[in-house]
Amino acid sequence: MIFSNQVFTTLAGITFPFLGTTLGAAMVFFMRDEFKINLQRFLLGFASGVMVAASVWSLLIPAIEQSKSYGKIAWMPAAVGFLVGIAFLLLLDQLTPHLQNKTKQAEGIPIQIGRESMLFLAVTLHNIPEGMAVGVVFAGMISGKAEISAIAAMALSIGISIQNFPEGAIVSMPIKLETGSKQKAFWYGVASGVVEPVAAGATLLLTTVVVPVLPYLLAFAAGAMIYVVVEELIPDFQTNKKSNIGMIGMAIGFVLMMILDVALG
Repeated sequence: MIFSNQVFTTLAGITFPFLGTTLGAAMVFFMRDEFKINLQRFLLGFASGVMVAASVWSLLIPAIEQSKSYGKIAWMPAAVGFLVGIAFLLLLDQLTPHLQNKTKQAEGIPIQIGRESMLFLAVTLHNIPEGMAVGVVFAGMISGKAEISAIAAMALSIGISIQNFPEGAIVSMPIKLETGSKQKAFWYGVASGVVEPVAAGATLLLTTVVVPVLPYLLAFAAGAMIYVVVEELIPDFQTNKKSNIGMIGMAIGFVLMMILDVALG
């Protein structure tokens, strides 16, 4: 019975973020234009705050606590995993062809593909660490060795799902304006979110097979998420001098995710 409850909770947890992205992408059927610029800044800041808080309370702190329980140097797996996560996303960023939504500047290996495909790859790249974070946290819950409760794992999943809703809309709306097709924009948005349950499932399988690497993978996911925040999200809401709205969104997102993790965990 306990096993079946864990399976149900895990399946729900790795699905919620994808559902958030899908619902956000569906906004192309109800909105005529993109979000107003200040609302976009607020939502990008909100997403940044959620990811930073999740990286600390849901990933780095459990990594350190589990290292202590193994009798190892407490900070070592967290430090190594975090830096490797940063390096991994840096490598992906350099290799994957994608288009920055705000600057319209192509990055990664030059390749002749459409602008909508480049936007799609940019968001897909961002969603990989989020999926990994969800997968590794639920792996910690299943292992019972990382002091991660089912409620704490679900708090992370719900927090990422909440920030994925506006992200799905922010991604799909430019594609609708670029292509003139609501259906195409919606399916691009949905497809960008598919990587999250895939990354979550792959990480979950790896971590449950090799439990000792769990602290490293927790910190790895944290490093990858922080990379996305610093490299992509913060520059996007710091587009001009009037950037306070993005900072306010970041503060609200951070506090909300902190409350979810601490109060429910």
